[in-house]
Order: sequence, then C-alpha cells, then structure tokens
Amino acid sequence: MYSMTGYGKGVASDGAKTVTVELKSVNHRYLDWGIKLPKNFLFLEDTVKKTVGSAISRGHIDVFVTYEQQAGSADDFCVDEQLAEKYIRAASGLAKSIMKFSGEAEAERTILQEALRQPDILVRSQAAEDPARLEAELKALATQALGDALATLKEMRRREGEALKADISSKLDNIEASLKIVEKLAPEVVVAYRNAMNARIAEVLDPSKIDEQRLATEVALYADHCCIDEEITRLGSHIAAMRALLEESEPVGRKMDFLVQEFNRETNTIGSKANDIRITKEVLSMKNEIEKLREQAANIE
Repeated sequence: MYSMTGYGKGVASDGAKTVTVELKSVNHRYLDWGIKLPKNFLFLEDTVKKTVGSAISRGHIDVFVTYEQQAGSADDFCVDEQLAEKYIRAASGLAKSIMKFSGEAEAERTILQEALRQPDILVRSQAAEDPARLEAELKALATQALGDALATLKEMRRREGEALKADISSKLDNIEASLKIVEKLAPEVVVAYRNAMNARIAEVLDPSKIDEQRLATEVALYADHCCIDEEITRLGSHIAAMRALLEESEPVGRKMDFLVQEFNRETNTIGSKANDIRITKEVLSMKNEIEKLREQAANIE
C-alpha cells in the first residue's frame, strides 16, 4: 500500500554536467502534473511523464529539474574589444569633465573595472558541441537522476502507506466492535417496543380487553420498519472488503473512497431505523471512526 504524499531526489553527473531531479507528490483524485524544466530540457517532458506515470497511478506530482555546468578556464572567456573601447572612451571623457580622481592610474583602473562589469563586454565563449550528442548526454543524466528520485519517492510513499494501513486497520476494529454491539441490541428493540406498547395500553384499558391480534400486527409493522439486519450484514461485508483491500498490491485508493461512502450509507440507515438510544450511541461512535477513515483513505494511492 502506498501513500500519495512523498518526496524524492536524484543527482547525476559526468564531471562536467550535473542534473538534479526532485519529485514532490501530494493527494489528488487522479494523476496530475506540474513540471518545471530548464529550457534545454524541454524535449524531456514526455519522457518524464511516461517514466513517472509507469510507476505512480495517482496523486499530484511536481517535477523540478535543475542543470549545472562546470565553469571553464580563463581561455573560455573573450572580450569584445570594440565595445569595451567605446565604453572606456565615453567613461574617460565623462571622468575628465565632471569628476576628480586622486590620480590618473586610479581613474584608469576604476574605469577598466567598471567596463568589465558591463553586459556583453566580457563574454564566455563555449566550445561548439554537437546538438545531438549534447541532447543524448543530457537525456542520459536526466534519466539516471529521475530513476533515483523516483525510487526515493516510492520508498517514502511506501513507508507512509504502511503507517496508514495500520491506522486504517485500527479504525476498522473500532467500527466492527461497535457493529457487534448494535447487532446484539437489534433484537431487543422490538421486544422493548412491545413491552412499552403493553404498558401504555394497560394504563387506559383493562388488560383483559387488549386486542392481542391488533397489538401483534402493530408490533410486526414496527419490527419491519426498524429491522436493521440487512444493514448490519452489508456493513460487516464492507468491513471485510476494506480489510481485503489493505492486503492488495495494486493501487486501491479509489476503491477505498467508494467503500467509505457505503460505510456512511449503511451507518446512517441504521441510525435512522433503530429507535434506540443505545444503538444511536454506537452509530455516533461508528460515524466518528468512518470520518477518520475517509480522511485516511483519501491519502491512499
């Protein structure tokens, strides 16, 4: 069993290039995406979706890819001398006309430093690379990093899934315990109703004048109205089905969502049909556990 919440990170490098992939997943009814790729990795979007989609079936997945390239030597930089000359000439003229310097050497050094900070004067010249080869290298690094990130993410989701499994099992135990009490009390509801009817009639009539046939008919109608045997059986069946889902190796989150709705349906019907304060108390207890169960099931892949 897997949770839908998790985080994974993978890093791959060939010495000159480093690709980092981070995956973050949260709850979602379906498989949903948020992918942020560097410009030179846009060709990988379909690969990322297919790779992650083959391992994860449900949840919102945020994918972050970052790329770093090792800085080259000084020979990798060149100066646009014509642009630098224009800047220095303009800056020198301005310095002579409106600024005072402690010395000519100081002025030249300051102007030169400022010139090198200007855009497009100092330019890094990157060695020409074969586009196809570069794309293949980046894809290989990204695939490796993505695989590591995905493995880490799935392991985190698995660990949290095991914790959810234990918690859901505990809540099913609580619901089942309350259901057994309801099952024990259910037959007593009709008996209590018959006794109450007899007591009320005896208050106004001579017991010898009670129409037993009429009373039996009324009690039978009430018994039919308040009978919760079917609901008890169905709720017990749903509990067994939920326990079976806990042992499945396939994603079961959507099935759990459906079963929790059925839990609520049967419990509500029991509460509305069984006119007994003791059963009502157990129904409220079950509904409290079912709501917690619904929240936990919403986290399951």
